[in-house]
Amino acid sequence: MTRTNLITGFLGSGKTTSILHLLANKPEHEKWAVLVNEFGEVGIDGALLSDSGALLKEIPGGCMCCVNGLPMQVGLNTLLRQGKPDRLLIEPTGLGHPKQILDMLTAPVYEPWIDLRATLCLLDPRQLLDEKALNNENFRDQLAAADIIVANKQDRAVEESIEAFEQWWQLYGGDRQRIDARQGNIPVELLDAPRRNRRPLPESAAHHHSAGERKGLAALSLPEHQRWRRSLNSGQGHQACGWIFDAETRFDTIGLMEWARLAPVDRVKGVMRIPEGLVRLNRQGQDFHIETQNVAPPDSRIELITASDADWNALQSSLLKLRLD
Repeated sequence: MTRTNLITGFLGSGKTTSILHLLANKPEHEKWAVLVNEFGEVGIDGALLSDSGALLKEIPGGCMCCVNGLPMQVGLNTLLRQGKPDRLLIEPTGLGHPKQILDMLTAPVYEPWIDLRATLCLLDPRQLLDEKALNNENFRDQLAAADIIVANKQDRAVEESIEAFEQWWQLYGGDRQRIDARQGNIPVELLDAPRRNRRPLPESAAHHHSAGERKGLAALSLPEHQRWRRSLNSGQGHQACGWIFDAETRFDTIGLMEWARLAPVDRVKGVMRIPEGLVRLNRQGQDFHIETQNVAPPDSRIELITASDADWNALQSSLLKLRLD
């Protein structure tokens, strides 16, 4: 049986960073796998996790358990039966609802395969000051479903967010475990905590997608001889636009960082080729994290997510002007 953990959290809470930290500190003799789901279709998290040494399956383009759960079942079955990992980490989209995933993982068909351990929910306590987050049922139910609450980004905390979290914990924490963390640095030992939280969760009223939406298991790729392409996605009150560029395309470093910093959206995430090699961009609201390496990725991928309207054509035009090749 594969020890399995669900790692949830709203947009920008630090799920991928935490998973990278966990993978970097896993027992050397163990084989781990990650099933990652993204709201958009260009596969940013998959690109970030590709060098982690873990077996990886991506389910981009919405919620992994839609379309009768088929995308998740296919990805899950592939990892469990072909990979036979010692541990599986499942990272749903930050806009996803946990009930359908937990229902699937505890279904009789998976009893011989899965040893479901604690569900971790990452929370940036500053989100408790955001009415849009507080009014989002997925945000609330992700927290309600968790066995362990990880109050992440403590290095960015402010007095108001600390107080808001303490008040929230008194009301909703119950007898669950609470962990404070910085930059997703959480102990690997947490993953072996048992699953104790069995509180019933309501079905998500926002859990729907149009019948015409594409649901696949592979992130967006480029057809041969095509230099770049764009993908749009919408649902759960948000919309996303992502771009992928071929391996020969590099971007002006300073211009790209300014473009990402100033884009009028809620979320920016990308792995991009620049003259110096690679830059990882991660912006949630006004928080902007940049990491550079001298190893270039096989292509460039960037995605923007927003709860309001955005002029994707204007953003695309300004991004294309930053190309050096």
